[in-house]
Amino acid sequence: MAELANCVRCEAVFVKTIRDICESCYRQEEKDFETVYNFLKQRKNREATLQEIVKATEVDEEIIIKFIKTNRLRTSQFPKLAYPCEKCGTPIVSGKICAPCSDKLLADLKYSEENKKMSEQQNKKSNVYYTFNKGKK
Repeated sequence: MAELANCVRCEAVFVKTIRDICESCYRQEEKDFETVYNFLKQRKNREATLQEIVKATEVDEEIIIKFIKTNRLRTSQFPKLAYPCEKCGTPIVSGKICAPCSDKLLADLKYSEENKKMSEQQNKKSNVYYTFNKGKK
């Protein structure tokens, strides 16, 4: 069902259906896509980096990254087309974070789980009570 929302690009109020941007921003985004794609279609520009594309087409970097993430621009067709890792900024071609950041995150999670298990075991040991019967044999 349609609802009223603010466009994430221009803050205009519009009836939101399947997109999170208004119709005029969508039309501008499509023009930007055509500009970028026409630039990359030329043989001499197929190995352009993200910065080179931004400089040549004057299209905002975030929009080009959106095209890459939604597979409108495929990194298999344009080998140097990469965007920055959300954690460290290293150029990547898929996902949100690079492999080293992912490995570090997994190691941190594993370390946290081990610490949690150790603290639970220590809590179990500290909750044990012993009783002694002094007078009984």
